[in-house]
Amino acid sequence: MSYLKQGVLAAAMMLAGTMTSLQAHAEQCEQQSFEEAKYIICTLDSGKADLRLFWKGADGEPYRAFSSLAEAVHAAGKTLVLAVNAGMYRADFSPMGLYVENAVELKPANTAKAESSAGQVPNFYKKPNGVFFLGETGAGILPTDEFLKRAPKVRFATQSGPMLVIAGKLNPIFIPGSTDRTRRSGVGVCGAGTVRLAISEEGVNFHDFARLFRDNLKCLDALFLDGGHGVGLYHPAMGRNDRSWHGGYGPMLGVVE
Repeated sequence: MSYLKQGVLAAAMMLAGTMTSLQAHAEQCEQQSFEEAKYIICTLDSGKADLRLFWKGADGEPYRAFSSLAEAVHAAGKTLVLAVNAGMYRADFSPMGLYVENAVELKPANTAKAESSAGQVPNFYKKPNGVFFLGETGAGILPTDEFLKRAPKVRFATQSGPMLVIAGKLNPIFIPGSTDRTRRSGVGVCGAGTVRLAISEEGVNFHDFARLFRDNLKCLDALFLDGGHGVGLYHPAMGRNDRSWHGGYGPMLGVVE
């Protein structure tokens, strides 16, 4: 066989592998409806999926855009197949609270009291907030105080809030029928190492969003990641490369191959 034919065959095999990979991940994310609201739900096996947190590039600057992260992952010989905003962040795109990447704590846990504005408590400070982490025993979500008491060894961790579901129960601060409706994103740990990411495609309140995780996705623990203009999804197989209207994202949760 000529070198040209070998090259064409190799390229075709690589393309076929890429298409198979994208198709596999397309099946992991699907559109679902729960009580008339539409969502995109992504289901991951934390024991098999290469799930990571990302914040800054080699230049020390936050990635801010999913496309920038995808380029950096590609330069390292990998492919970014899925990414979401990994929690609330400040104006400089730094995490609001605890952030651990590759077993290194880059930001400490935030246990400050609410920085209220006009009588409203920002979502991050609504109690309890929590930590999503990947460690020696797989994926987990714990209220921040409990996480700090247990001090598990983790490779990745991000703090956000409020908690949506705590040990199978809805966060009691949520109000049924609340008119506080916006797009929302969250992460749940749902038994047997299953991680579920959910992004609403329309406005939902906290109570209904928490019920999505508990009643529909069967997650014992779930954590709110962000809402409004901070909600975003990167998923090439679904044609999604969202941008944040805050000027960019802070920490990101992604799956690489």
